[in-house]
Amino acid sequence: MATLNKVTLIGYLGRDPERRVTANGDAVAHMTVATTESWKDKSSGERRQTTEWHRVVLYRKLAEIAGEYLKKGSLVYVEGRLQTRKWTGKDDVERTAVEIIADDLRMLGARPHNDEHEDDALRPAQETMEQRENTTTEQAKNSRYDFVDDAIPF
Repeated sequence: MATLNKVTLIGYLGRDPERRVTANGDAVAHMTVATTESWKDKSSGERRQTTEWHRVVLYRKLAEIAGEYLKKGSLVYVEGRLQTRKWTGKDDVERTAVEIIADDLRMLGARPHNDEHEDDALRPAQETMEQRENTTTEQAKNSRYDFVDDAIPF
């Protein structure tokens, strides 16, 4: 049986990519991507939301592109694989990091505005999701079919 290690993300950068060069001259970039999920709590009826932060590592040409064109708040599509890295810190504590090693990077949307607040990186995602939900609700109301919002699985 074959196995598969593949990750696909669409999210917003939490800060500008950190770009470095390896000893043999290859470019490496590290960035954090936020993905936000929202749902309606069935018991309270309130809108709930959770944000996951993902560490992404890019090499060579992808790292150069990320360092040059991406900024905090940029909307990106990332495809890659999960990799676990272990090391011992200066305090002799063993640490573990799970990272996405990117194979593909796509820049989505317009260039972001430079803001100093980290929460602003998530604001476009929230606004887009709210707009989509409002549009979907309005379309359902105007439709000749009767839709129950909770019956939609996504």
